[in-house]
Amino acid sequence: MKISVIGTGYVGLVTGTCLAETGNEVVCVDINEQKVQKMRNGEVPIYEPHLDMLFERNIKAGRLVFSTSLEEGLEHGEIIFLALPTPEDEDGSADLSYVLGVAENIGKIITEYKVIVGKSTVPVGTAEKVHEAISKNAKSTFDVVSNPEFLREGFAVDDFLKPERIVIGSSSERATELMQKLYKPFVRSGNPIIVMDEKSAELTKYAANSFLATKITFMNEIANYCEKVGADVDKVRIGMGTDSRIGKRFLFPGIGYGGSCFPKDVKALYKSGKDSEYEFKILDSVIKVNDNQKTILFPKIKKYFNNDLQNKTFAIWGLAFKPETDDIREAPSLYLIDKLLRAGANIKAFDPEAMDNVGRKYEGKIQFSKTMYDALENSDALIICTEWSIFRTPDFQKIKNSLRQNVIFDGRNLYDISDVEKEEISYFSIGRKDIL
Repeated sequence: MKISVIGTGYVGLVTGTCLAETGNEVVCVDINEQKVQKMRNGEVPIYEPHLDMLFERNIKAGRLVFSTSLEEGLEHGEIIFLALPTPEDEDGSADLSYVLGVAENIGKIITEYKVIVGKSTVPVGTAEKVHEAISKNAKSTFDVVSNPEFLREGFAVDDFLKPERIVIGSSSERATELMQKLYKPFVRSGNPIIVMDEKSAELTKYAANSFLATKITFMNEIANYCEKVGADVDKVRIGMGTDSRIGKRFLFPGIGYGGSCFPKDVKALYKSGKDSEYEFKILDSVIKVNDNQKTILFPKIKKYFNNDLQNKTFAIWGLAFKPETDDIREAPSLYLIDKLLRAGANIKAFDPEAMDNVGRKYEGKIQFSKTMYDALENSDALIICTEWSIFRTPDFQKIKNSLRQNVIFDGRNLYDISDVEKEEISYFSIGRKDIL
C-alpha cells in the first residue's frame, strides 16, 4: 500500500519506518529541510533501539523516502497519517494549531479519495475538527480516522511491530477496511484490532496514559508514607503486584514520571474535563503529587549537607526521563538539577544518550563526563535519576574511592538495602529506610 506520514517526530518516524518494514511504500514529510536531508543520508534524528537498522534497510530498499513537500506526500499516499506535534498550551490544553493547519492545506490539495489518519494524541472531538478543516476546501471525498499510538519510548519498534492491540476510530466502512488491511500483518498472532467511533478512540489514549500515570503516582504516595511509618515499599509493591486485579507493572516508586506523553496527556484530559464542566479530581491530585515527587530527594540532600549546598559538587547518573531514550522532556533530573544549581551546587552528569540534549538546555552550566565513574571524581555525592541498566551493578569500591563522601541518593531504588549496607555507604532511596 502507498502510505504518507506527515511529521517525522518520534511517533511519525517510528510509524513510517515500521510500515515500510512490512512492504508498504512510505513517504515521510517534514518541513525541516535540514532534518529531511539528514534522514535521506541515513541519519536517524532520534535514539530508539533497533530503529536505525530498520531505517537503513528500508531506505536502501526504496520503500522509505523523505520529502519537504506536502503536495508530494498527499499525491503519493492513499492513507495519510498525521503525526504532528500537539504541545501543551499555557492552560494545559493540547495545541491543535499544527494539526488543523495541515488539515486546511490537505483540503486544498487532494484530488481523489484519501483516508486521513490522526496519529497524534488529541482531545475528544479533534477528528470532527479535522474533518471540518479539510471540508472547507476539499474537492474530493475523504474520511478521517482516529488511530492512537501506544508506543513506549525505548520499546517503540517492538510495540509497533507486535502491538497488544490496535485501536481504529472510524465511522466509515471504506476507511475501516483499508486500515484493517494495512494493519493485518501486525496482528497475525491474534492480538485484536478494535474498531470504535472516533471520539472513543481519542479518549482511549488519554484514559490509558492517565490511568498509568495515576498508578505510578499512587505508588509514589505509598512510598512516601512508608518512609513516615518505617514500612518497606519494595515489600508492599510485591504484596500488591501479585494480586492479578492490580498487576505488578507500574508499581515501582521513584522521582516521578516524565516524558512527552504522561505529563502532557494527564493535563490535557484534566483541561478537557474542565471545558466540559467536569472536574477530574483524581487527575488534579496526580498532577500535583507528581510535580512534588520530581524533587523529593532535594530535602534529603539538603539535610545531609546541613542545608549548605554552596560549592558542593554532585555526580548525577541518568538524565533522560527513562532508560533507552535520549528524551529529556519533563525529565525529573532537570527539576532536581535546577534546584541544585539555585542552591549554589555544581553538577557533573553522565547519561548514555541524553547528554547532548541536556547540554543544549544548560549551555555550560553543568559539566558532562565521558563515563559514569568519571562523574564521581571529586564529587561530594552521587544522585541517580534514571534506571539505565549499566547503573544496576556498579563497582561500589570505585564509588567509595572516587567520592569525597560515601553517600548515594537513589531516585530509582536500584540497589538492595542490604547490599549497600555491607559496603558502608550512606544510602537514601524512595520509600525505604535510610542508611546513615
